[in-house]
Amino acid sequence: MKKSNFDWQVIETETIDSAFKTELLNQGYSETFVRLLWNRNIHTLEAFSNLMKADIDELHDPFLMHDMDKAVDRIQTAIMEEQEILVYGDYDADGITSTSIMLETLEMIGANVHYVLPNRFIHGYGPNQALFAEKINEGIQLIITVDNGVAGNEAIDYANDQGIDVIVTDHHEMPPVLPNAYCIIHPRHPEGNYPFDELAGAGVAFKLATALLEEVPLEMLDLVTIGTVADLVSMTGENRNLVKLGLQAIKQTQRLGLLELLKVSGVDLQKVDETSIGFSLGPRLNAIGRLGDPNPAVELMTTFDLETAHELAEKLDQINNERKAIVQSTTEEATALINPADSVHLIAGNGWNPGVLGIVAGNILKQTGHPTIVLSVNDQGVAKGSGRSIEALDLYAMLNTMRSEFTHFGGHAAAVGLTLPAENLATLQKLMNEYIEEKQIDLDQGPKLLIDEHLMLSDIQLKFVDELKALAPFGTDNPAPHFLVNGNVNFCKRIGGDQQHVKFSLKDESGQLDAIGFGFGDVAEELQQPETQFVGDLEINEWNGQKKVQLRLIDFASAGLQIIDRRAKYTWQQKIENGRTLYLAFKTANQKFFTKELRETITLYDGTLDWQGYDQLIVLDCPDQKELLKEIISNGNFDRVYLYLYSSDEAYLNGLPSREQFTKLYQFFHKQTRVDIRYKLKIVSNYLRIPEKLLVFMIHVFSELKFVTIDDGVLKMVASPQARAFDESEIYQKRVMQIDSEEFLLMNDIQTIRNWLKS
Repeated sequence: MKKSNFDWQVIETETIDSAFKTELLNQGYSETFVRLLWNRNIHTLEAFSNLMKADIDELHDPFLMHDMDKAVDRIQTAIMEEQEILVYGDYDADGITSTSIMLETLEMIGANVHYVLPNRFIHGYGPNQALFAEKINEGIQLIITVDNGVAGNEAIDYANDQGIDVIVTDHHEMPPVLPNAYCIIHPRHPEGNYPFDELAGAGVAFKLATALLEEVPLEMLDLVTIGTVADLVSMTGENRNLVKLGLQAIKQTQRLGLLELLKVSGVDLQKVDETSIGFSLGPRLNAIGRLGDPNPAVELMTTFDLETAHELAEKLDQINNERKAIVQSTTEEATALINPADSVHLIAGNGWNPGVLGIVAGNILKQTGHPTIVLSVNDQGVAKGSGRSIEALDLYAMLNTMRSEFTHFGGHAAAVGLTLPAENLATLQKLMNEYIEEKQIDLDQGPKLLIDEHLMLSDIQLKFVDELKALAPFGTDNPAPHFLVNGNVNFCKRIGGDQQHVKFSLKDESGQLDAIGFGFGDVAEELQQPETQFVGDLEINEWNGQKKVQLRLIDFASAGLQIIDRRAKYTWQQKIENGRTLYLAFKTANQKFFTKELRETITLYDGTLDWQGYDQLIVLDCPDQKELLKEIISNGNFDRVYLYLYSSDEAYLNGLPSREQFTKLYQFFHKQTRVDIRYKLKIVSNYLRIPEKLLVFMIHVFSELKFVTIDDGVLKMVASPQARAFDESEIYQKRVMQIDSEEFLLMNDIQTIRNWLKS
């Protein structure tokens, strides 16, 4: 059995209004697509029409925002008085694009403008008093924050004391006490009337740009789109409209830095969508702020020099590759430190890069399904990092009850940042385990995954996948449709430089479907189990002009016992799933061999073993009788069985000795009478042309039948031994059974063995 990582929630299809269904079918849409629309609460043709359109005229008036007119007046005064203006941004993709929007806008209207993004390692997030002081000393007379500022009370008070006005533009959660800024532009300001409160920082900056320019700056739609998609804000309402317009704008953009960034990202300009922004552009813009100074990213987005654009795009791509390598190595190190007994994983390591720990925590959350906090401990014994959680646990609420352990703490239900003395880590872990137990929170269910429909493979056609594009752009509150499919894997291959991904195909009586699973390389064996269900998104894969539908895997689950094939020696070091695992050997020599090979505790089979305490069985070698394996598995309660089935003497391959070989060996010993087989075994094997392992077996048979004696490695022929048939030997009889066992267990395909074990 393989449990899903997510808690699958399949939407039940209600009865569809016949008029709505008929009209859309008449327009050429498939019935599967109409069901999907209905399940997503699109129940009228007007709602469907609104979903499809992108219209500049539908954008809201920026002056509906609180203090917008006041901000515009103050900026215009600064321009007229030739005051030095500072745009103060943030180090992520939203902050970079917000800064770029505001910088370009102010330059267009003649402002004397500068910008700065704080360094997360030096200044932290949001307004920093020391950085404010530095810029004010350089002559700045007006500060405009973008994508931050609403919680910058201390730094803004300092600016006020210096006689410097601060205009805050932000979209983050508003604290109980707002800063004493000159004005605050925020879509959720309690005194404002703005009809959409989910704008990203780039969206708020775009609104101020629109108010200053007195028209919608179409040339900045590319920037607002990147910021909106990368910041994972709600992909509904005005954000949806902005992104649809922006994706069209990107395909016609003249922005040199963006064009160069698309090139190094390997993204086709004419195929840019929210996915390529989220997985290619956004990570490269975010990476520079995770590892160091983010300011060159603004220069990339605003430069008019092609050489500069090329150099900076290459730099961001290189930094992103460094970031990926750091994330991978840190994830591996952190994963190795997991204690499966803990309800919430609290993992700390020395010297990890704090800028990537949120990603690492998210990776481990995906792998284990459990909330995860990853911290880096510095030389001063201070642990700092990030946590990520699932729907079942409000991480912020839990940690809020433990504030006395922290130096700094903040966040929300799904993500937190925290700093604490390393000496408090053990106490924090204990408190979290107790909290989960006292509140009886079930963390084994995994985060909820909404599944739009259970499809037959025959339902999945190019036409249907094309129709899904009408629902895009996808994102928060408008997720890409997820589908549940069944099918047997008839091809599976690990791909990628590190073999971390898997490409496979599904087949049933109704059709076939290609599939790809990014990050599923380690579980490729489990994907191929029978009775497996797959959940993923449908996309079109185009190669050499050919278009095929492909499932992008999100999750999978298998019912019943998992039988995993590890019979090839090179697979022995591959990952074993977490669980109560029994390593079982049938022969003493193999027990010793695998203890050294795997560095695990190896149990030697005996009929009194209790199988009930384990959910995983690793069968290291072949039993003498294959039925013994079937008996063990039927008596146990295993979810998963790994079959290594090592044969040290290769009984099946070497077979049984022929009568001629026995005779030849007997005659040899009769002539020699005394042989030191410790040192002469290979010589005898070569001389008689009998394989060495087979020769060892034959000597054991001779010894058991008392044809020879062996003392301290020296073999002597027995004078006038009693005549006995070779098959009287128990060793001989065991080999006959061993050959039969190995022939079945080693020579058959894994599906045949699965069927036999489950029969």
